[in-house]
Parts: sequence; C-alpha cells; structure tokens
Amino acid sequence: MKRLVLIRHGQSQWNLENRFTGWTDVDLTPLGMEEAIKAGQQLKKDGFHFTLAFTSYLKRAVKTLNTVLDQMDLDWIPVRKSWRLNEKHYGMLQGLNKAETAAKYGDEQVLIWRRSFDVPPAPLAADDPRSPYNDVRYAHISKEELPLTESLKDTIQRILPYWEQEIFPSFAEHDDIIVAAHGNSLRAIIKKLKGISDEDIVSLNLPTAVPYVFEFDEQNGMKLMKDYFVGDPEEVKKLMEAVANQGKSQK
Repeated sequence: MKRLVLIRHGQSQWNLENRFTGWTDVDLTPLGMEEAIKAGQQLKKDGFHFTLAFTSYLKRAVKTLNTVLDQMDLDWIPVRKSWRLNEKHYGMLQGLNKAETAAKYGDEQVLIWRRSFDVPPAPLAADDPRSPYNDVRYAHISKEELPLTESLKDTIQRILPYWEQEIFPSFAEHDDIIVAAHGNSLRAIIKKLKGISDEDIVSLNLPTAVPYVFEFDEQNGMKLMKDYFVGDPEEVKKLMEAVANQGKSQK
C-alpha cells in the first residue's frame, strides 16, 4: 500500500483576518502553528513515515510542513519545493477582506471569484507591487508562465503537470509522501484523484492543517482504495463549514 497525505497549511494571519491571500506571502498565526503541531503528532501516532515531501514557495505552507516533520522526527527527509504548488492567484482581490467584499458585490459574486471553475478575478497590473514579476523567487520563471490572476481551471492546469511528472511518479521509490500546500492547489490534486466534476469541486472545502489521506493499491496499478481525513469526523465537518462561510457577508 502506498499513501499520500495532503495537508493545507495551518491558519495564516490573513485567514484570521478573512482576507484573500493567493500568492501573498503571509505567515502562520500562533493557532496555525498549534494546528501544524497537532497534525504532526497525530500522523506520528497513526504510524505514518514519510520519506519525501513536497510544498510550495509560500511560507505558510513551508512552515506547516517543517512543523509537521519536526513533530515526527523527520526533519531530515528531502523536501521538494515548487511554485506550481502555490495557491490560486487571486489577482486584484489579494489583500481584500472576503466578508467586506461580499457585502459590496454580493455573496454570489464572491463565491464565483473564490470557487467558480473558470472565472478569474480581475488581474494585477504587471507593475503592481504584488505582481510575481517583481518577486525574486520567481525570477527564473518566464513571465508567460507566471499568473497575474487565475481561475480554478487555470490553477489545475498549472499544478497537474507537476503532479503527473514529479509527485505521482515518486511513489515508485517511496511509500508515504506528504504534500503541504493550499486550499486550491490541493483541490486540483483531489479533483484529479477522485474524478470530481467541474461543478462539484466548487463546494469542496479543506480545513487548515487537517491531514487528508489517500491510500493506493500498488498491486493493482496504483488504484485509489480509499481516502479520509485524519481526526474526529464531526470536528472536521465543522471546520469545513467554517471555511465555506468565510466568503459570505456578515448580516
């Protein structure tokens, strides 16, 4: 049996402030660190032993992964970082409060911006200080590849080649692999693995720092056998509902 663990980063400062984050490099809150510690302790208790890890270029995912591995005494394993695992780019929405934006434009419009399959927010200008064109960590990447906004469809198209060419083939040499990333980048992988439709993927909400496990049958062509969240099902359900409510106006 091969196992993949997907984990969204712990609570970030802009999660706490209910802001669109995207590619903005926001740190974890103290609660976010606690969530990552708890996740690492639970994964160790449950007998996971990762020999390879993947994460994005954004510190909230990197710190979550580092904290999880530290709790498991696995600080030494190789970690591969890729900008392709970054969060969906929210364009001009980055930094705006979700509830205030919903109050101004309506819950339905904000849901479209947040979770529609193929409608991106308005893009950043190329010379905007928030543009990845102006960030040294992306200097080696062509501007044609770097987004100034993205829909979920765009995000999936960015991530799936990395999944298919780098992450999934790694199971040839590894049994347990962990990917620490973001709500939308992980949604892309989950959509692929579970065959979720373009319409239904909109309603998938990933709580922060709750490990999501996929088990594969290596004797049967790496067929997906089952998937499950680590933790109490009722607690996980409540956390998922809280994520869903982030983009609604406060009435």
